[in-house]
Amino acid sequence: MDNSRFDMVAIGNAIMDVLAYVDDAFLVTHALRKGTMRLVERDQVDSLCSNLLSKIEVPGGSAANTVVGFSVLGGKTAFIGKVADDRLGRAFARDISAYGVHFATKKLSNDLSTAYCLVLITPDAQRTMNTYLGACQALNPDDIDFELIRNAHITYLEGYQWDIPQAEELMQKVAHVALESGSKVALSLSDCLCVERHRTEFRNWVRSHVDILFANETEIMSLYQVRTFEEALYCARKDCFLVALTRGEKGSVIATPDTVQVMASESVAKVVDTTGAGDLFAAGFLYGLTCGGSTTLCARIGNLCAAEIINHCGVRPLRPFGSRVRAHLSELASQ
Repeated sequence: MDNSRFDMVAIGNAIMDVLAYVDDAFLVTHALRKGTMRLVERDQVDSLCSNLLSKIEVPGGSAANTVVGFSVLGGKTAFIGKVADDRLGRAFARDISAYGVHFATKKLSNDLSTAYCLVLITPDAQRTMNTYLGACQALNPDDIDFELIRNAHITYLEGYQWDIPQAEELMQKVAHVALESGSKVALSLSDCLCVERHRTEFRNWVRSHVDILFANETEIMSLYQVRTFEEALYCARKDCFLVALTRGEKGSVIATPDTVQVMASESVAKVVDTTGAGDLFAAGFLYGLTCGGSTTLCARIGNLCAAEIINHCGVRPLRPFGSRVRAHLSELASQ
């Protein structure tokens, strides 16, 4: 693979998603907190799966979703993440490569299986995730191709990555190489429970290593332990050069220490599944950034990508995704 300049290299948990539609009563029965992600052991997720009548198996993973969306839009991308040499791992590798993403992390050969996440989708399109990390836990600094990082405009990290045992050492090395080579470091906070698990580390990282921060309303308020979005926005602007915050139907807010822009969301005929909306917003925003777009244009592309992904079940873009986003942008430009 030619290691000449990549638009983005993403590091994250390589996960297969198991999607299932359930009612709110299912969440109550199993004491699950709607709209969050919790870490579980393999027997726990298997037990939940045994109570489902039907389910769909598709590749997922937060940073993987973002890098795939970025690639479909036309960017040159690479992904670093650990899968096992098993059926799910081979399926994940085939899928991400089919979208044009360079993926060459060595597969794991031991008792750990490829990670998978049970995504429970309720009638309001909210998703509640139960994740078995499996092989993801074995990712270590030896798995990182630092030449990819040196040759990337943007190095994108997911907050979930901090759940693996060697996260701090691994991420410190990645950030050092990225910043030394001029690569911008972007971080997604991923989930409010993930923020609760790693709040101190995240706050330190945002201040010292992160150029671009992605979060939703709940995550950013949890990060700074404040009661209102406005308070959280004020804190984030002091800590980070560029902050992109999503607020669902309220749209997004893009902020720097000196400016705040509020962007309206894109209209959606029917919300089918909100899984991956934040991931695809990040994909669109960062794609716009690497193309030299203004933060206004970047947010618009991000909102369009989020709107496209929630139109269907699953986190991978449908094949016409990129062309549809570009068509929407052309229409907006002509208005």
